[in-house]
Amino acid sequence: MVTTPGATPSLGILALQGAVEPHEMKYRELGISTRRVRVAGDLEGLRGIILPGGESSTMLHLLDLNQLWEPLEHFLAEKPSFGVCAGAILLARTVEGPTQKSFGVVDITVHRNGYGRQVDSFIGIAEPAEELGADAPERQEAVFIRAPRFERWGGSATPLYRCRGEVVAVRDGISIAAAFHPELSAGSAMHRYFAEICGLGPARAH
Repeated sequence: MVTTPGATPSLGILALQGAVEPHEMKYRELGISTRRVRVAGDLEGLRGIILPGGESSTMLHLLDLNQLWEPLEHFLAEKPSFGVCAGAILLARTVEGPTQKSFGVVDITVHRNGYGRQVDSFIGIAEPAEELGADAPERQEAVFIRAPRFERWGGSATPLYRCRGEVVAVRDGISIAAAFHPELSAGSAMHRYFAEICGLGPARAH
């Protein structure tokens, strides 16, 4: 568990597999405490949760193994969530390439490894979506590693960032999903944005 002095953990990070520590470091820099989530009891009292990058099918297996699927499903129905790469796949309404189960809280269709294999990794700039107007987050460096491609978004899902003309992050109510890895990028724009969704104060720099 990572906490600031005297603080109660306010954000959870699913810690079954994947890139956990970089998210902890981002929030430590912002003065926001975090808790690693491995079992159902770790969800208690959290304001929101990050589902990090990693390997989505492995995460599915570990969620079942740790009897965490149903408790997390209930949590996601009520509290904010931030899915990154594999985490975005877990949050998606529909998963392709191949199909697999997901929580379905973000109305997107994702294609796994849609940007190619490890050798096709790249760094770009994620530009805030014009649709959000003044509510848009700041521009963000975007690290793509075996990233899913967002093939469709709709309903209550709204583009959040675009990179090279494609939607690479969306917001659906209190949940956000990113195809790229903001925790490996310079700056903390998306992490501040998610903190605001969770009601953790005016964390965004203006």
